[in-house]
Amino acid sequence: MRRSPEPADPDPNDAAAPSKTQRKRDSHELQHLGEALAALPDERLARLELPEGLADALREYRRTRSHEGRRRQLQYVGKLMRAVDPEPLRDAVAASRLGAAQDTLRLHQAEQWRRRLLADDAALTEWLQLHPATDAAQLRRLLRSARQAAVQPAGDRNPRAFRELYQLLRRELDDVGGDGVVPDDERGAAPATEPGTP
Repeated sequence: MRRSPEPADPDPNDAAAPSKTQRKRDSHELQHLGEALAALPDERLARLELPEGLADALREYRRTRSHEGRRRQLQYVGKLMRAVDPEPLRDAVAASRLGAAQDTLRLHQAEQWRRRLLADDAALTEWLQLHPATDAAQLRRLLRSARQAAVQPAGDRNPRAFRELYQLLRRELDDVGGDGVVPDDERGAAPATEPGTP
């Protein structure tokens, strides 16, 4: 029977090296970051100035359709990312997610304002105080059209007035960066019904 060799005395310099578990955890984290990078739009990915090999690997990951192929390609992306500082990449992914969340918030704000404006005349004054750059005459005209459409029978309603009002509110919120105050739906204003979505 052959004896296994005695393990060598551990080198004190190796104590600082990460454990195998930590290396695997780091590898999986880089793979998840690579997957998030692959989901970014092309123009944002181009702005990151990635090494050519990593950029090619991300493009290949996007093209790959089989599950096993994607898994292997993601491992390769993770391997390539070990040579890159991940912090700017994490920041880019976080900024992309934050931007999408802010866009969604502005959509909801515009919808809430539209409902309040249709249901309550006082909301118009509040909107104009918060957004003085708004064309008041156009806003009043769109409100009048949308309110007239709201009283029509459901089958005869024209969604154009609702859509135009929504688009005006959305543009104004986008111009101020979405810093408009979200209207309080608890003020007793019943939401107006509308046909379809904007």
